[in-house]
Amino acid sequence: MVLLTAPLRVRARLTDRYWQVQDVLKYARHFRGRKNRCCSLGVRAVHRAFVKCANARRLKKRNMRTLWINRITAASQEHGLKYPSFISNLIKCQVELNRKVLADLAIYEPKTFKSLAALAKRRREEGLVAALGDEKEPAGIFSRVVHYQ
Repeated sequence: MVLLTAPLRVRARLTDRYWQVQDVLKYARHFRGRKNRCCSLGVRAVHRAFVKCANARRLKKRNMRTLWINRITAASQEHGLKYPSFISNLIKCQVELNRKVLADLAIYEPKTFKSLAALAKRRREEGLVAALGDEKEPAGIFSRVVHYQ
């Protein structure tokens, strides 16, 4: 008789070792072979699975950043800019958008990305004073300029 709910655990008064084994085997149920039935084999398999899971979470972050950079590179090359100059000129223009947002803009908002590329291109060609000093927008750039009085 196996009682796996909390109230039944208290009533059953089985040993702590039993519940330790059940907690390990709970994570090993989907494994093949004796690893899902034997505690000594299951402990090793569950530990390896947890280690691989932790490493995969770290690799996912790395892979997503690479994907975003590839998307931004492709979109910026369509507008005649290389990725490093695009990013550095956006930073110089004080545009604080991360790579995830820039990649989403490149896919779902191409006009907005085009205006950012135009801003970066103008910054590259003329410098920061010409890009922001006269308070006139370059052609094709949409922004909300707030004038305080």
